[in-house]
Amino acid sequence: MLGTTRYHASPRPFAQRERIAVLLLNLGTPDAPTPSAVRRYLAQFLSDPRVIEQPRWLWWPVLYGVILRLRPARSARAYASIWSEAGSPLLVESRRLATALGHVVRERVGGCITVELAMTYGQPAIDTALQGLVDQGIGRVLVLPLYPQYSATSTGAALDALADAIKRLRWPPEFRTVNDYHDQPAHIEALARSVEAHWQQHGRAERLLLSFHGIPQRYVAAGDPYAAHCQATARLLAARLGLEQGQLLASYQSRVGREEWLRPYTDETLVELARSGVTSVQLLCPGFAVDCLETLEEIGVENRERFIHAGGKRYEYIAALNDGAGQVDALLALVERHTRGWIEWPAAAQNVATVPHAD
Repeated sequence: MLGTTRYHASPRPFAQRERIAVLLLNLGTPDAPTPSAVRRYLAQFLSDPRVIEQPRWLWWPVLYGVILRLRPARSARAYASIWSEAGSPLLVESRRLATALGHVVRERVGGCITVELAMTYGQPAIDTALQGLVDQGIGRVLVLPLYPQYSATSTGAALDALADAIKRLRWPPEFRTVNDYHDQPAHIEALARSVEAHWQQHGRAERLLLSFHGIPQRYVAAGDPYAAHCQATARLLAARLGLEQGQLLASYQSRVGREEWLRPYTDETLVELARSGVTSVQLLCPGFAVDCLETLEEIGVENRERFIHAGGKRYEYIAALNDGAGQVDALLALVERHTRGWIEWPAAAQNVATVPHAD
């Protein structure tokens, strides 16, 4: 319709169409560890039909009549326990990762690629970040969700938010997206080296437990590849570490509600291990690129208490890759691969050990 202002202006000149951006996407976080901020965040997050696949008429009374009345205060206390002066760990660590990746990209190819960060829910929002890139004259964008394993609830939701933002641009840039990197050699190597570094400092536990975020079982039955991606990551990491069957286990955390989620559950697995005589476990969360509420509080505190209470003696959480060199190198490899044809990358020595892809 003529005369409307539906679309944002795109002032970038034709001369800058070759400029490239890498847009890292993560889930998001409340603005503050307070009930009101958590309520706003949860309302946005849990209203997403990608996250909760229920008819709105059925889900809305539960969300607004129960969850958003009871959960914000409890979650705010959990957030407050991990909040730092710099803010939410997820946002702080994501920003550090974006900065570190931007630094190594500039070392390799100069200033023709910029790295930005945005969140599916909360701030910095995807639409604001994308408009900022357009305003800078960016002509091509590689979208890299920080979810190694694809799920419609995470990567799919992030790409939905991106699509909504694109709809508001008069002249969108060119886009490429990374669906997942669960079996990429550099990523598996980064995970393995983080485990080995922990072993070198603390020694090995009787079991290494990989805890992935859970999703409802019916999502997998409907075609979500998430469970297969998690299992592939576990197999590849076990092979790289040389662990025998039973030494490395995989489980799923953070379930909500009464329906069946992916099994085995992390909390139940830890209790069963302790009751069976296993006295020491080490936990790694390969589905989380950076540390957040689910790793620091749920895994680092709540599940530690469950294991110890059930008879376990030694419980150690191995930190997420965060902005470590291994993760930065793995993401750099993804950026290089997916921007081929947009830019010529100089040859660089590769020190990453060969890790086979999942079949």
